[in-house]
Amino acid sequence: MDLWHALVLGIVQGLTEFLPISSSGHLELVPRALGWSQPEGSASQAFDVALHFGTLVAVVVHFRADLVRYVVDGIRAMRSPKAASADGKLAWLFVVSAVPASVAGVLFNSFIDDRLGTPIVVGWSLIIFGLVLFAADRMVGERDLSSVRLRDAGVIGLAQVLALNPGTSRSGITISAARAVGLQREAAVRFSFVMGIPVISGAFVFEMASLVKDGVPDGLVEAMVIGAAVSALTGWIAVTGLLKLVRTRSFTPFVVYRIVLGVVVLLVA
Repeated sequence: MDLWHALVLGIVQGLTEFLPISSSGHLELVPRALGWSQPEGSASQAFDVALHFGTLVAVVVHFRADLVRYVVDGIRAMRSPKAASADGKLAWLFVVSAVPASVAGVLFNSFIDDRLGTPIVVGWSLIIFGLVLFAADRMVGERDLSSVRLRDAGVIGLAQVLALNPGTSRSGITISAARAVGLQREAAVRFSFVMGIPVISGAFVFEMASLVKDGVPDGLVEAMVIGAAVSALTGWIAVTGLLKLVRTRSFTPFVVYRIVLGVVVLLVA
């Protein structure tokens, strides 16, 4: 893989993994638009591992203090459920919310790779789920993270399954679901980001297992390092920027972007 391609795709992955505009959709569209050949087989798996590792590092670094608290309180809650703190309960709700997408990803991985990700599917998904985000963002939401219950985690977790379709956006659909159950914008974004850690970790482990089995293709190590580093940096910027933005703004700019891009993709396709 050309190192320039790795740089660009690392930027794309880092920004779009956390902004509600679909990382998988952009990773399908950008190489097509620029006429780049896509790596296949173990080379594709290796580069995906690097990109997932970068975005995982970004979100873990940003929420490191929160994660330490969730892990410590979550372990305490497991030992003594009746004395569980609010953070301990929330930690296990994050785990619950990650289960549906993790199971669906394992069961339907082949179908997703073979049937989804075409420009037509991506284009329509950008538009449809952009409108879903627009509608959900117009709902009144005053709840913070301390108010999240098992039912809320289940609803948001089930919504995350839809993000296995390129063009939907994991952050977009989970933020939409969180807004639909009444969370504030910032609370919805925080829940979406933290709940994504188990899913991104699962994807990383799943792809790493295949990579260990097949081995890293020759000449790909530098591209993987660049892709991981750039996706980590841009991912951290995206997380920080979006959390600041939603304190004073709605998600409308992202909705407009999705619809315009979706229309362009459909017209070209």
